[in-house]
Parts: sequence; structure tokens; C-alpha cells
Amino acid sequence: MKILVSNDDGIFALGIRTLANTLAAAGHDVTVVCPDRERSATGHGLTLHKPIRAEEIDSVFQPQVRAWACSGTPSDCVKLALGALLDTPPDFVLSGINHGANLGTDILYSGTVSAAMEGVIEGIPAIALSLTSFSADNFQPGADFACVLVDALGNNTFNAGVLLNVNIPAVSAADIRGVKITRQGLRRYIDLFERRIDPRGKTYYWLAGEVMEEVSNPPDAWQSGGGCDGEVASQIAVADVDAIKENYITITPLQYNLTSPKGLSILGHWLADLPGITTDKKEHNSR
Repeated sequence: MKILVSNDDGIFALGIRTLANTLAAAGHDVTVVCPDRERSATGHGLTLHKPIRAEEIDSVFQPQVRAWACSGTPSDCVKLALGALLDTPPDFVLSGINHGANLGTDILYSGTVSAAMEGVIEGIPAIALSLTSFSADNFQPGADFACVLVDALGNNTFNAGVLLNVNIPAVSAADIRGVKITRQGLRRYIDLFERRIDPRGKTYYWLAGEVMEEVSNPPDAWQSGGGCDGEVASQIAVADVDAIKENYITITPLQYNLTSPKGLSILGHWLADLPGITTDKKEHNSR
């Protein structure tokens, strides 16, 4: 398989080195395009008002891995790779392995997930991988699982409109209990802004959020599918924040289309009954 690998931890991160080298050792054609420094929590940001530079790197990865360090965001990296650096599109875009979990609402801020999502937007199957610890440094179980997952998907790839968000528990391979397909849970943070004074006497603030709680409540009615099979499946599936606590690898299918089907239905009924607002339903009834 031809695989493009990116991340948000930067070119020198152990996670991306382990992932790219493991994929290459398994016989895949691997190209790395990732930020030249850490760009965590950048979301799906793009660089629009200054040039993006890319420098080919030959000393970080195994010799068979071609790699570029890019001055832009994780999304910039994948966009640049697909639009300028690669001769042909890859079979997969993989992002990671991130240092730290991307569970629940983390995905809204995650550069790791956004890099993979850029592949999905371009119609390429994509996987985001994260190790659920900032202190652990054993990325090999996650890299080995990435190889298994890519090989299992093979040419019979999943819907190209879906991103697989994979979180690996920070335990030894022997202690991983298995794999679970999960739904997105909820992580709430205490956002603490520490007020500081710089050497010139000016005030600045440093954001240091900590996880306050992890919630596995059912999907909100506004986000569910209004009784469709997808809603039933999401109600039954365990939340990622719960499965990871039991030392399961979690795979959560994500999509970039954030439209709420149930919300469309609810708003349609509300607006139809409001005076002074014309909807298709009102127009139909007036004929």
C-alpha cells in the first residue's frame, strides 16, 4: 500500500517515527509530510497569509521512508502532500501516533484528527492514531495495530467519507484486552488561565486545562439520526472514554459532515409554526 503519514507532534516525535518505520518494515510505500515542530491542538487550521515551506529530511526515518518537514499546520501538511509533493494519491492517510489521547470532544481541537480528516475530504481513507498518555513512550503496540488494520482493510476499504479515530491504551501489548468499535464520548475540561507578567511588565495568560470528567451519556437527540439504524447503533456502542479505561483499543468512525438530521426535523417543525417565517412546508400548504 502507498501510505501518507502525518501528525501534529512534529517531525522529531517518537510516535510518527515508530509508525512510519513499522509500516515501511511491513512492506508499505511510506511518505511522511508533517510539521517541522509541535502543532498540537491546532484543529483544522490552514495557513493562508504566509508561504508554506517544506524541507526534505533524510536522517530521521528509515532510508526507504521519504519525508518532508513542513512549516504549516497538520492540515497544511496533508493538503500540500496531496496537492504538490506526491506524484500519485496514497491508498491511505495515517496521522499519529499522537502523544496523548484523542477521545470524546478532544477531536474538535485535535491536529492529529484534522490531518487525517484532510485525507477524508479528498476522498482517501484515513486513520488517526493516538496513545492515551503524555508520559508513556511505547508506541510499538499502536504501530503494530496500524499495520494489522491497514492490512485488514486492504483494497476493501471502508467508506472514504469516514475517518477511523483509533486510541491505544498506554499499556503493554500483553495487557491490551482487544479492540472495540466505539462512539464518541464527552470530555469536559477545567480551563485554567494562569496570569503571568513578562520581563517587560506586561500581563499575559497561559492556558492549562485539565480533564474534569469523562461522560458516556447517550447521544443528544439533536445529533442522533431520528430513529435510523445509525442512531440505534450509536446508542448501543460503548463510548470511547469508557472502553479505553478497560484497556481496549478503540475505533470510532467519524465524519466531517456535522449536520444533525434530527435537528433538521425539529427545526422544520418549529419554523413551520412560527408567524412571519416561510418554509417549504408553509409554501406547500398555501398552494
